Amino acid sequence: MNETELDVVAVGNALVDVLSHEEHAFLNRSGLARGTATMVDLEHSDEVYGMLGPTTESSGGSAANTIAGLASLGGRGAFIGQVADDDFGRVFAHDLAALGVRFHTGPASGDLPTGRCLVVVTPDAQRTMCTYLGISSALGPDAVDDRLIAAAAVTYLEGYLWDQPPAKEAIRAAAAAAHAAGRRVALTLSDPFCVDRHRDEFRELVESDVDVLFANELEICSLYEENHFDDALTRVRDVCAVAALTRSEAGAVVVGDGEVHVVDAVPVDAVVDTTGAGDQFAAGFLYGLTHGLPLGVTGRLGALCASEVIGHLGPRPAVSLRELAGPLIAGA
Repeated sequence: MNETELDVVAVGNALVDVLSHEEHAFLNRSGLARGTATMVDLEHSDEVYGMLGPTTESSGGSAANTIAGLASLGGRGAFIGQVADDDFGRVFAHDLAALGVRFHTGPASGDLPTGRCLVVVTPDAQRTMCTYLGISSALGPDAVDDRLIAAAAVTYLEGYLWDQPPAKEAIRAAAAAAHAAGRRVALTLSDPFCVDRHRDEFRELVESDVDVLFANELEICSLYEENHFDDALTRVRDVCAVAALTRSEAGAVVVGDGEVHVVDAVPVDAVVDTTGAGDQFAAGFLYGLTHGLPLGVTGRLGALCASEVIGHLGPRPAVSLRELAGPLIAGA
C-alpha cells in the first residue's frame, strides 16, 4: 500500500451526546432496553429528555468518537457525517476541528436539526442509548468524497448508518471508493439490535466489502446466530482478513494473518461509564493497524484506550492517549 496522507477516514452519524446518571428504575419508566440503542423520533426524544436528571452534553456519535480517540493518539483522521446549520451542528464541527480532525461535510438545509443521543448511565456503568438521528439520517452517497477516501489507509464505517437507506448507499460508495484506491475497509457492527435488524445484509457486506471487522460478543454471536462466542469466532475467521472482537471484562480476541491473539482487559480502579469503550478500542486498534504494529500489540493498544474511557463519564478520552500509550507503542 502506498503512503497515505491520512490514517483513517470515518463515516458515521454526527450526533451530540446528552449523558445522565440514572437509577435502573428509570429504564422501566422510559421503556428503554438496558444496554442497547433505540432509535426514536423527535417527540419521543423530547419525552425522554424531559425525564432525565442533570445532563452533560458533548459531541459524539460512534465513529466520530473513534476518530477523536485516533487524534488523541496522534493519528491523522477525517470524518464524514451530516449536521444542520444550528448550534449543535456548529459545536460538533468545532469540536472535531479542535482535535485536528478534518470535517468538511457542509451543513444541510431543511427543517431537521442536528441529531442527538440521550445516554443513560446506570449504577452498573452500563449505557443505554436513545437516539434521534435528525439531519444525520440524510447522509447520502453525495457526501462521500472519493479523494478523501483515497487519502486514508483505512475507511471506517459505522454500522448504525445501515438503518437509513441514503446512509446505506453512502457506506457502499465509501467502501467501493476505498477498494478502488487500494485501501482497506473497516466496519463496526455497532449494536446487537442493529445486527438483528440487518443480519443478512451485514453478512453480505462483511463477506464482500469488509477487511477489518469490529464487534462485541453479543454482536458477533447475533451476526452468525450462534449461542457461543467460540463458534461465532470460528465463523468470522474464514470471512475477514482481521476481526477484533471485544468481550468487556474478559478482554478481546483478535484474529488475522492465521493467528489468534487473546487480549486481557486493562484493569481500572472503578468502572464509571462504559459509553465509548468499543469506540475507543477501535481507535487504538486502528492506530496500531495503520502504524504497522503487530496484531497482538494492536489489540493491547485498543484495550488500553478502552480502559481510559470507562474510568470517567463520556465517550471520549479525558487524557492524552498518546502519552498514556507511549510506553506500549515504544516497546512494540
